[in-house]
Amino acid sequence: MVKEASGQLEFTNLVEIIANWLGEHSLFAKFLHRWESVIFSLIIVFVLSLVAFFSFRRPQATPNRFQAAMEFLAASLDDFVCGILGPKGRKLTPFIGTLFIYILCMNLFGLIPFMKSATSSLSTTFGLAICVFVYVHYLAIRELGLFGYFDHLMGKPRGALALTIILPAFMLFIHIISELIKPLSLSLRLRSNIFADDMLLAAIAGFGIKGVGLLLFSSCIVIISAVVQAVVFSLLSTIYFALFLKHEDN
Repeated sequence: MVKEASGQLEFTNLVEIIANWLGEHSLFAKFLHRWESVIFSLIIVFVLSLVAFFSFRRPQATPNRFQAAMEFLAASLDDFVCGILGPKGRKLTPFIGTLFIYILCMNLFGLIPFMKSATSSLSTTFGLAICVFVYVHYLAIRELGLFGYFDHLMGKPRGALALTIILPAFMLFIHIISELIKPLSLSLRLRSNIFADDMLLAAIAGFGIKGVGLLLFSSCIVIISAVVQAVVFSLLSTIYFALFLKHEDN
């Protein structure tokens, strides 16, 4: 079922159906509407936790197909992270790997009838971007030290002008602004693409039977887009870490 809300087309989801059944003036219904994206993101957390639990609850020397698939996924993510950050990046594989899987599942969740992609909400994507931002700078301060962290932000200027306070202060200001912009650009890129994909499918679904073929084709494109957007978010996050870790190696 397709509905129009605030001039935007979207599929009716399970949380909205429950909220409408409770009535518009119900406090619980208002709670469901307000926290709709959070609810769907928590469903993904619950499902992934179950998958992780049953995958490695009783690991076997000769893994079954399910365990082998999970181990292959973990190895592929480790190769992806270490291919950018080097061997020292292995400590970041759990964080970036979890980020990729979580975002991918949220992106694809909206393709299930009566479900919704939590990443179509800016609050979800901005929360993910803030997590990356905080962890990047926490790790940078821990690895480089407070003085080394600000020295990195000042860009290590060279030349006679670097002996004054002007150029280092200017570079520090520029880097602080660029670092603050990164969470916004990271979150907007993911949210805008997933939101546009959901809008496209909802618009095509409005054609009825005549649009079934186009809907199936568009769904395949949306699946590819969901994977690409999860990869892009994870790749950019890894690069943000590399900007500080490379400084340490030099």
